Amino acid sequence: MPVKAPDRSDATASPNMPKRLTVTKRLAGLPARAHLALGIVALFVVAGLLGPLLVPYDAALTSPVDRLLPPGSRLSDGAVAWLGTDQVGQDILAEVVAGMRTSLTVALVTVAVGGSVGLLLGLLSGYFGGWADGVISRIGDIQLAFPSLLLAILLAGVLGPSMVNVIIALAVTRWVIFARVVRGSAIAVRDREFVDSARVMGASHGRMLLHYILPSCLPPLLVAATVQVGLTMVAEASLSFLGLGVPSSQASWGSTIAEGRDYLASAWWIAAAPGAALALVVVSIGILGDLLRDASDPMTEL
Repeated sequence: MPVKAPDRSDATASPNMPKRLTVTKRLAGLPARAHLALGIVALFVVAGLLGPLLVPYDAALTSPVDRLLPPGSRLSDGAVAWLGTDQVGQDILAEVVAGMRTSLTVALVTVAVGGSVGLLLGLLSGYFGGWADGVISRIGDIQLAFPSLLLAILLAGVLGPSMVNVIIALAVTRWVIFARVVRGSAIAVRDREFVDSARVMGASHGRMLLHYILPSCLPPLLVAATVQVGLTMVAEASLSFLGLGVPSSQASWGSTIAEGRDYLASAWWIAAAPGAALALVVVSIGILGDLLRDASDPMTEL
């Protein structure tokens, strides 16, 4: 009598073994807070990309007749200021939407530049070790000894107010974070069996870094990049609040909050609207970063 082969699917589905789910299925089963956070971030991204086309913002355009109007007021031209107006009669909604584009641009470019530099240096430090690891690690230790925001203020003050200078200043303070994450992942992988097998087979260093080390470093790097997007938006707003960020001709949440601090008693909406928008999008990005970390680990139960 033929003997039936054991069903591998039954063994895989054993309750004693963790279930491996694809990232797509895990994302589909995320809790409600994840969908809410994702919707908020998507809304802000769309507003940053398309909002200025629908709600134009002109820093040189003022309307003294419409100054300090509360939210929901009707302007002299018949339009409705849903978030009120500031001390020169500009629509706060237009400033918030235009400031979203500034924050989004600075955050994404900063993370891309700082992440690329950190990825390269982290791979070199973690894979080769030796003097390269010592030099890169000591430079990172020296930089981490200074608060990142104070270092950004110093660099932005020396370079001057400009979006490019803000990106440079923030990227200099962010590369070490990505380098530390990539270095730790590279050290954990470089002595694994499959890496040793490739080394014995004569694979070059470039091939081993590209095909064996780099794929293991990307998931934690992606999680770190997601979190750093929100933190970079806060840093950009802080620099603009101090007058060291983007020029006054460009909208920024930080500069709008700075302009409204003198009117907190009479026109609280000037500072409250961009402050609430900044807090909401940063918290949402932080939630997505935590959930992305869980979703990238197939052994983690959500």
